[in-house]
Amino acid sequence: MRRLLRRPTNPWEWLAVALVLGVLVSAAITVWWLGRYTVAVSRLRRGVGDTVFYAADGKPWFRLDEQRHDVPLAEIAPDLQHAVIAIEDHRFSYHPGIDPIGLARAVVRDIRGGGRVEGGSTLTQQLARTLFLSNVRTYGRKIKEAAIAVMLEVQLSKSDILELYLNRVYLSAGVYGVETMSQHLYRKPAKSLTLAEASLIAGLLRSPSALSPWSNYEGALERSHLVLSRMREQKYITPAQETEAAAVRPRIQPYRAPIDSRAAWAKDYLRQQFRNEFGGDHPPDWEVRTTFRPALQEAAERAVENGVRRLKRPTLEAALVAIDPRTGDVVALVGGADYQRSTFNRATRSRRQPGSAFKPFVYAVALSRGYSPVSVLRDLDSVSAPNDPEWHPSSVSHDGDDSGEITLRKALAESNNAAAALLQQRLGSRAVLSLAANVGLRDLPDVPSLALGSGIVSPLDLAAAYTMFPGEGEVVRPRGIVSVLDAGGSEVLSRPVQSERVVSPAVAFQMVSMLQDVVESGTASGLKASGITGPIGGKTGTTDGYHDAWFVGFSPSLVAAVWVGFDQPAAIGPDAYAARIAVPIWGEFMKRASAAMPAGDFSIPPDVTAHELCRVSHLKPLDGCPVYTEYFKDGDDVPSRLCPIHRGSMKQATARAVQGVLRGIGRSIAGIFRRK
Repeated sequence: MRRLLRRPTNPWEWLAVALVLGVLVSAAITVWWLGRYTVAVSRLRRGVGDTVFYAADGKPWFRLDEQRHDVPLAEIAPDLQHAVIAIEDHRFSYHPGIDPIGLARAVVRDIRGGGRVEGGSTLTQQLARTLFLSNVRTYGRKIKEAAIAVMLEVQLSKSDILELYLNRVYLSAGVYGVETMSQHLYRKPAKSLTLAEASLIAGLLRSPSALSPWSNYEGALERSHLVLSRMREQKYITPAQETEAAAVRPRIQPYRAPIDSRAAWAKDYLRQQFRNEFGGDHPPDWEVRTTFRPALQEAAERAVENGVRRLKRPTLEAALVAIDPRTGDVVALVGGADYQRSTFNRATRSRRQPGSAFKPFVYAVALSRGYSPVSVLRDLDSVSAPNDPEWHPSSVSHDGDDSGEITLRKALAESNNAAAALLQQRLGSRAVLSLAANVGLRDLPDVPSLALGSGIVSPLDLAAAYTMFPGEGEVVRPRGIVSVLDAGGSEVLSRPVQSERVVSPAVAFQMVSMLQDVVESGTASGLKASGITGPIGGKTGTTDGYHDAWFVGFSPSLVAAVWVGFDQPAAIGPDAYAARIAVPIWGEFMKRASAAMPAGDFSIPPDVTAHELCRVSHLKPLDGCPVYTEYFKDGDDVPSRLCPIHRGSMKQATARAVQGVLRGIGRSIAGIFRRK
């Protein structure tokens, strides 16, 4: 015994010890894995569970497949049962879960085809994959699939396995299970299917997306003829029955969306996020923890619906996305005006020009390069594109001031196009494109009109990009799913908060202050009149021809983006400015959302100093000037010049006159040196 326990003295003994330990560890893991899935399989005797999505409050919200309707095997037409077995696994009644003959044939095909893992799966293996595994094609998954298939065969009867398979299998267009597919395709129960109708459904199993009868009827019909041929070969039907059924073109019904379309876009978005990770499977009793708040989702849907109804434009669409800027949690998402009319999710998939809603990113670059909110831009009336001398963005401000100069604060509040274009030229497109890419707005064009929002973005991406402003310079990546737990409670997916600093807290706060002016006195000033309270900022965006109307706004606790337009770009209407089209939708949503997500004030960074300036001239105020608080970061030039617009006291007027004389002398001296 002492010799057995002695310390290894040479490399071979150490290798032997390592091998023994490896075998023991592998055996322990294998036993644990087998025990875990043995318990999971045994639970199928009481009926398989479904993946359940939980809202942010921890309460169950919806199932992965709300359309699925399970039925006993006796309520599924025998022709459909035979068709599925014939085309997918004709030795189903004889094998123990895996088919050595089919597996050998698949291995040979894989070797000839360069190692691709496919084919050879029995119905039982397909069921194992659907219930417990992902669709990732690896040899490891195939081994697990085979092991679980054997467990299924040991604990369940062939009838039980076939019943589970027919009720869980994916058949295209988001439809799972033959009963649901029969109702969708033919408006009849699965027990009433004819041979031709049954063969059409069975043929979808191999490639449900490509053979969807609603998009590829001829392909689905051709596949059904192969099913009939296999059924005849295996003597489920006679040659005469095959010929008769093959001559029939089953009449399919239009796709029927779920009657309950509440939160439909949000649910579709979350289901797609899940399937991107785990395929189209339905693991039993899995839990998906999401970021959505049903009350806010309902508020968003109501705001979009009411907003589009008010505009009275048939086929007009809208989208809304709301994100927590501290975590990136998507709390509400609406992809269109009417889910029953169109299931296309414009919040995530539609990419449109943001117009002036893109300008804040240009201004953020300027502030990062030494500008301050009261830096003055001059010669706006001469702004043009170097390669397009006929291109001249409008430089006239909304209050009629066409002096050719304007502060950054006023330019952003009024959405001055010439100011944004001039900033882009001075800063360089590369700097603007770099910040845009860092906040998730990629593949934008390097053109003179970039600053005016000539690229294309999705509402989700633009909302996420705006989190940099209330997020104190950090942009957070949007997430709809926080974590996924399997049936045993183990975490199989985790998505922690992901953030990245893109500008300094000081720059972000200056931008917040400037974007608050858009709401206080700029293009979105109607929001305050609608009764919204608390600190908010944002930016409107209206594209050429009034094709798109945007408003992206935020409080310290929530960022929301609203887009309105037609799917095929066209004028929304005359004078369809975002202030009239998109802002009211945002306002209605935020009035409801602010109660659920209350916010304090925006935090002022320690390296930002406050100075009182004249609200009109943005210079040092005199007595009688309407004043506001301006914020300067380290290195900014704080105005020392007195306001030239308001009268002030006699002493202040004298000081201003002296300043004017000194400034005139300075300009004269500078002119002499320039002439030399």
